[in-house]
Amino acid sequence: MLRALRSLSTLTTRRTRSLWRRYGIFWLGAILVGLVAVYYARLIDWGYGLFMHYRAEHPWLPLIVTPAVAALCVFLTRSFFRGSEGSGIPQVIAVLHSPTAAAGKRLLTLKILASKIAVSFIAILGGFTIGREGPTVQVGAALMFNMRRFYPRSNLLIERQLVLAGAAAGLSAAFNTPLAGIVFAIEELTRSFSTRASGVLITGIIIAGIVALGLNGNYTYFGTIDVGAHFPSLLAVAVVVTAIITGIAGGVFCWLLLNTAKWIPAPLRTLHASRPVAFAALCGLVIAVAGIVSGGTTFGSGYAEARGLLEGREHLSVFYPLLKMVSMIGSYLPGIPGGIFAPSLSIGAGFGNVLHMFFTDMPLPMLIALAMVGYLAAVTQSPITAFVIVMEMINGHALVISLMATALISSRVSRAFAPPLYEALSERYATPVAPHAPSPEVPATKAAPVEKQA
Repeated sequence: MLRALRSLSTLTTRRTRSLWRRYGIFWLGAILVGLVAVYYARLIDWGYGLFMHYRAEHPWLPLIVTPAVAALCVFLTRSFFRGSEGSGIPQVIAVLHSPTAAAGKRLLTLKILASKIAVSFIAILGGFTIGREGPTVQVGAALMFNMRRFYPRSNLLIERQLVLAGAAAGLSAAFNTPLAGIVFAIEELTRSFSTRASGVLITGIIIAGIVALGLNGNYTYFGTIDVGAHFPSLLAVAVVVTAIITGIAGGVFCWLLLNTAKWIPAPLRTLHASRPVAFAALCGLVIAVAGIVSGGTTFGSGYAEARGLLEGREHLSVFYPLLKMVSMIGSYLPGIPGGIFAPSLSIGAGFGNVLHMFFTDMPLPMLIALAMVGYLAAVTQSPITAFVIVMEMINGHALVISLMATALISSRVSRAFAPPLYEALSERYATPVAPHAPSPEVPATKAAPVEKQA
């Protein structure tokens, strides 16, 4: 009897360990991703609130603070946290397209996870035009990747599933868009769909989403728009025009980021290669000037401006999208940790506001929604992800066909200017970056060659 009980106890223990290794570790990682995504968002919002508070009291303060913050962020990133530059999505793609363990140990470490949060928080204190959604993708992937340590026999498949699920769960929790998290993983991160990975992916997104909902409540990122029961007669024309304009704007933005050697003057390229901290300070000055000229609307991610336009309580200049693009490029060129999702949506909202001058009979929120999905699709060249994200953000199921058409046309127009941005940037992380090399986010010049970074 005792022997049977011991045997049963041993069998139960083994079964419990097996279940823990198969599911428990993964579920714990997904919970952590949800928690970090929520509190990271609150940290960024608090930091931006501080910046706006002091800017309101001292309107010229950004001329000093923003360049100083830029210099500090680049110094920290270059000296201690290589691999945390930019949005973080190119790093995740590079890991998924490389031997996972080797690339993950370089680009998804706990050190990079902490630095991504810390340095992007410092950047938002300076009013930089950055989003938190891209960094949350890398943070989620890093959290899940490091959970592999708890698997006694971790392998390539487990590591890949952890990275993919962590990245998708990070995006889902950041935007509260579970469908977009799934589509993002398929369309952007892997460009394929694995039946074996689908259950793991969806489970991680669900768990992280439940955590985010438990802390933030059930909400839509930009609220709910009301476009009425009857669509305007010029909707088809508006879709095509909006898609072409945002496609050109997004394509030009991608071209500028991927071809810096063709438009940045040689002295500035040399400055970036030899004195990156000084180059960052100069970019910070450009961002500060753009912010002052725009009345402060180009600082930060642009979430408040986009939501204000959708709700009809914000009135922006027709030059807002162009000034926001300048600020966004200035924020990205130095290699400061920060994403481009939210700023892209804000720029798209600005284009929608401008187009309303020509399509006066159309509801403004409808045009803004179309322009947001158009510009985001143009920048990412992932049209399905773009229209699913915007649809979930605005609860705009009535506009599904219009959003889909805008995203597809805009993405195709953008591709005439540049290849997919994240994929192109991910190639620069395929090999280790030298300690004092220029940021992989900006190609090296011939005068300052880097290991396969050009």
